[in-house]
Amino acid sequence: MTRNPNQPILNQPLGGNQMPRFGGPATMMRLPAHASAEGLDVGFVGVPLDTGTSNRPGARFGPRAIRAESCLLRPYNMATRAAPFDSLMVGDIGDVAINTFNLQASIGIIEAAYDEILAHDCKPLTMGGDHTIALPILRALKRKHGPVGLVHVDAHADINEHMFGERIAHGTPFRRAVEEGLLDCKRVVQIGLRGSGYAADDFDWPRAQGFRVVQAEDCWYRSLAPLMEEVRQQLGAGPVYLSFDIDGLDPAFAPGTGTPEVGGLSITQGLEVIRGCRGLDIVGGDLVEVAPAYDTSGNTALVGANLLYEMLCVLPGVAYR
Repeated sequence: MTRNPNQPILNQPLGGNQMPRFGGPATMMRLPAHASAEGLDVGFVGVPLDTGTSNRPGARFGPRAIRAESCLLRPYNMATRAAPFDSLMVGDIGDVAINTFNLQASIGIIEAAYDEILAHDCKPLTMGGDHTIALPILRALKRKHGPVGLVHVDAHADINEHMFGERIAHGTPFRRAVEEGLLDCKRVVQIGLRGSGYAADDFDWPRAQGFRVVQAEDCWYRSLAPLMEEVRQQLGAGPVYLSFDIDGLDPAFAPGTGTPEVGGLSITQGLEVIRGCRGLDIVGGDLVEVAPAYDTSGNTALVGANLLYEMLCVLPGVAYR
């Protein structure tokens, strides 16, 4: 429900000249807080879950840290000329009240929360939380849109058969998504995969499903703008979900995460990937695996906030000026 341009703008972030950036509401970009997604085109939502994490915990505190660092963001994108708040109603709809002690129960809670968000025709931009949350979000998206295409930035393919015997964890969501028919597999690209593994199947299995896998080594020393031109052609028309694990970036840029891997993407390349999604029918996105305990400068959360803002700027219906 795009805003009538003749109506007054009610959803602009609180500006730094109205209130010092260290003050004001503790919402994403200091936007108005909303009890639900009703009346919104886009909702920032936190899922403070790290029960599915296999190594360093702490991503449950990611949404709060991202919101804190987002106070540095301004409404107009100087690089792309995107002015999302001129044409879209955007708000912060708070956090999903997950079950701290029960991962399976939390999956159901997240699904129900996203069913409700999507029922209002609101596009969710999610602050994780670990990558387990992608599975219930994709389940809700399938009920709304059918199988979706996927742009997935990550150091890991997250297609494990199981982790310690568990079929749902932060290393399994995209295998479950394939098995459940949540993805249009010919319209999936994974970017930034790297590191050591247990077998070649770690990256070969997604290729066998029809995914395009772009390993980090193929991204070194180059702009990713040409790659994203190819990605746009591959994904074409139809709904697309954007899932960005912060460990897709090199730990030199984003150390505050649970499973860092050397040799990753630069921040500039991360921006190129998201900006390269402009023109796709993006129906939602997430930024996951920010673990503030390993982020003493706040830089990882700051990068995460900026990447979420860039996702907002490529959504359908965004104004440019």
